[in-house]
Formats: sequence, structure tokens, C-alpha cells
Amino acid sequence: MTSMDIRQIQDALPHRYPFLLVDRVTECEVGKCLHAYKNVSINEEFFNGHFPGHPVMPGVLIIEALAQAAGLLAYQTRGKPDSNLICYFAGIDNARFKYPVTAGDRLDLYVELLRHARGVWKFSAKAKVGSHLAAEAEIMVAERESK
Repeated sequence: MTSMDIRQIQDALPHRYPFLLVDRVTECEVGKCLHAYKNVSINEEFFNGHFPGHPVMPGVLIIEALAQAAGLLAYQTRGKPDSNLICYFAGIDNARFKYPVTAGDRLDLYVELLRHARGVWKFSAKAKVGSHLAAEAEIMVAERESK
């Protein structure tokens, strides 16, 4: 089991503020699964317009947080970092949104590796707020050489 703090996450992902959507990895079983979280603050930029007076995290950003968590599991599973490779969000299947994520929530991100072949990774992903399932999807990421 491996955890990652924000510095290690930034070493693994190219994302930065305001688009880095993973605050900490609490558990990672290399080649199998990862649990991370995002603390959702009222100070998030997207709350200015989504929705004034009723802040709700956009579903597409919940999916992006899950994709970043999947990228972290791929990074941990791949082993030795390769600065010439980057993981891109490549696909999504069966996305469902079940519970609104609002300011003050802790969004728990769970990803499980389903398969990996020829630089393409497929994950089962779930986002929860407490015991509530907020979203779920199957996510694919693809390794490509950075330009």
C-alpha cells in the first residue's frame, strides 16, 4: 500500500491549479486499485457560475477527478517514471451521476484497474461523498510521448 501527498501527486500529474483535482492518495495497491480524495471548497472557481446561490460541482469535473486518480494508479503501476510519457484521458463509458457534490464535501475517488494493454489503461471508477455514490464510470487513459 502506498499513499501520496500533494508534492508526489504533482510529480506524477501535469495538472496544476485550478485544474488539479486530487488532493491526496490514501491507499494504492499497485496494479489493482487506488483511493484518493478531493476536498471541495467554496473557493473553487467553478462555483462562481455553477450555480450562484446553490454551488454544485459540475459532473464533468467529477469525471476529470476520477481520470486523474486513474492516471495516478497507472503512474504507480508503471513503476519508474518516464518524463517522455504522459497519460491522456482517452474515453469514458457508462457514466452515471447519482448525488450532487457541493461546497464543503470530501469527494472520495476510487479506481480499479480492469486491464492494461499497449499503453491503454481501462479502469472502473466511483466517486463518493460519505456513503453516497456521487458518480461512476469506466475510464480509459492512454500513454503517449509528450511533445
